[in-house]
Amino acid sequence: MNALFWKDKKVLITGHTGFKGSWLSLWLQKKGAHLTGYSLSPPTTPNLFDILNLDCGMHSVLGDVCDIDHLKAVFKEIQPEIVIHMAAQSLVRYSYEKPVETFTTNVMGTVNILETVRITDSVKAALIITSDKCYKNREWIWGYRERDPMGGHDPYSSSKGCAELVTSAYRDSFFSQNASEKEIAAVASARAGNVIGGGDWGVDRLIPDIIKAVINKKPVKIRNPEAIRPWQHVLDPLNGYLCLIEKLWENGAKFSSGWNFGHDVKDAKSVSWITSQLSRIWEDNINWVIDSGGNKNPHEANYLKLDCSKACNLLGWKYRLDILQSLEMVVAWYKNYINNCNMRKFTEKQIDKFENMEIDEVE
Repeated sequence: MNALFWKDKKVLITGHTGFKGSWLSLWLQKKGAHLTGYSLSPPTTPNLFDILNLDCGMHSVLGDVCDIDHLKAVFKEIQPEIVIHMAAQSLVRYSYEKPVETFTTNVMGTVNILETVRITDSVKAALIITSDKCYKNREWIWGYRERDPMGGHDPYSSSKGCAELVTSAYRDSFFSQNASEKEIAAVASARAGNVIGGGDWGVDRLIPDIIKAVINKKPVKIRNPEAIRPWQHVLDPLNGYLCLIEKLWENGAKFSSGWNFGHDVKDAKSVSWITSQLSRIWEDNINWVIDSGGNKNPHEANYLKLDCSKACNLLGWKYRLDILQSLEMVVAWYKNYINNCNMRKFTEKQIDKFENMEIDEVE
């Protein structure tokens, strides 16, 4: 990432009050971007957005991506140059309970963002964030590549596959170099695996569930201990997103497509492995039990891995934090939080540490 690129750029992030959006907002505030966030209120209490006091360093707008008229009004006022769409309903189990809400937010919300980008001449680059779950999951033991078909067994995964198809259709119809004589925005999509990091208080997420269990000295309930996921620290895919946006700005025609950002296959670990390593690093015995759940535990994929060769070869991107380093940073964040430290300063230090790492430190 070129730090100087972001200074004074007018950036609009949807979903800025969420976990990933909060990390990204802090990072771009540090880089001197003129930052606007568009999102619903923070989804949990506590939440990273409030803990880091992020509204003091950006223009924060409360709004729903399903409200296209409000979106258009905000875009018209702000005239953003870069749009990063992260707002989503992001929980698999919740998508079974609220499928209409999930499809409405994740599909029509994406349509609304792309339509608003289409009519806003100031936008030069837009990145749509989806999920590794957008792929049609065949339970392969190797990673999915960007050319593999979209799909999704559950409403959440299907909605993310749909969001990718919507992005592709808008890109081909309105944002290709042949679509118009006028200068047009460059549009790409990004797919990342299971992100972890300090400040995640999400429901039905492994790390927050474990942290809450440790703090409350209770056993953690685990639904599928042998499920394998491409775990990664949140800073790694965010770094990939920012690198990709810089390329879209410079040469949109070459980089306007879908991109995977994840760890090597060797770093895809089971839920039980993650739990045991967190227990070791925290230096506390984390007890866990199987959450039988009955009908409350619907289908979830067992194997899910990404092939990130495209980003490595064409963007020069490489993840910097291996899985153990990632877990150590997670534990350090929550321990400092429990000890009432200045979490904005501490989180900024973790970003600084990440930026100063040499890539070959993890090879």
